[in-house]
Amino acid sequence: MLTTAPAPATTARRSPALAHLTPNWFAVVMGTGIIAVGAASLPVDLPGRDSIARAFWVLATAALLLLSVAFAAHWVRHREQALGYARNPAMAPFYGALPMAVLTVGAGTAAVGTEIFGPSAIVVGAVLWALGTVAGVAAAVIVPPRMLSGGTPGPVWLMPVVPPMVSATTGAALIPHLPEGQARLAMLIGCYALFAMALTAAIVTMAVVIRHLARTGLPAVQAIPTMWIPLGIIGQSIAAANLLGRVSDTTVSSGAAAGLRAFGVAYGTAMAGVGVLVLGYACLLTARAAGRGLRFSMSWWSFTFPLGACAVGAGALGIATDSVAVQWFSVALLASLLAIWAVVAANTARGVWTRALFVPVP
Repeated sequence: MLTTAPAPATTARRSPALAHLTPNWFAVVMGTGIIAVGAASLPVDLPGRDSIARAFWVLATAALLLLSVAFAAHWVRHREQALGYARNPAMAPFYGALPMAVLTVGAGTAAVGTEIFGPSAIVVGAVLWALGTVAGVAAAVIVPPRMLSGGTPGPVWLMPVVPPMVSATTGAALIPHLPEGQARLAMLIGCYALFAMALTAAIVTMAVVIRHLARTGLPAVQAIPTMWIPLGIIGQSIAAANLLGRVSDTTVSSGAAAGLRAFGVAYGTAMAGVGVLVLGYACLLTARAAGRGLRFSMSWWSFTFPLGACAVGAGALGIATDSVAVQWFSVALLASLLAIWAVVAANTARGVWTRALFVPVP
């Protein structure tokens, strides 16, 4: 529970939406931007793919700009509420959504923006990558102690430790644009370090979460969508391992590059098996929750980014193995994501219009 007092009535009337704007809103940017990234990196050249990528990149960019301004205003005009949410162990994990939103838009800018802005899009993408990476590493270091101070372990605890893995994945696309030699090597090593950091933190976090769930049982019905969050680290790690292996040809010796590509395929294949199991389990739990009265909430955005990460990961693995089946599996995942996004976005728009989503968070 929050310990801060509620806002005065005059403040609530002046800007009730901003008074209760929480960081989990940045999941809207994540879930929208990952469609742009997934469509741009799709290994199968389907009609309309580029148009979809551009459209969702524009939507994600607009959402990021709007939410960034609104969130800054939230901290300026409603500082007590903002501090209360920041100190709340249950809300703390969602601060990982901010850097991932920035990284996702940055990746889309580098992948799609060049068609509109030319080479300058790479520069903008690199700046967003740097900002998102610094913020993501900070979240991975600062937020977990806050969660441990009184939060209840759950899949949302992965949110602050996933950003470095997103940095590793999106950083791979920037390596070929760096000067040859030490600059590319430093970036490659840095991305693998981010990969190891996120994977280690995720394994430790999931061990804590699984132990808690084994003792207390599954989360409440309304929290079941968060069971999709582990798919995010699975998909992103598969993508990172294979994308970094692919670009290593321009950075390290041919022997070392071959070893990194082999690692990506081996890791990706093993983790894909885990991902299929987790995806099936998440679908089963969601179907059961729907039968038990699952209602729409912002947690439904948990369906989007993790599934998009798996689509990107499957695409990268499909290219690395030259597997047509895996490549088409990535298409199926992205198609499913588009349908899910439409449902979640429509409900979110309705909640914004009616202001039903702008309520105090317990």
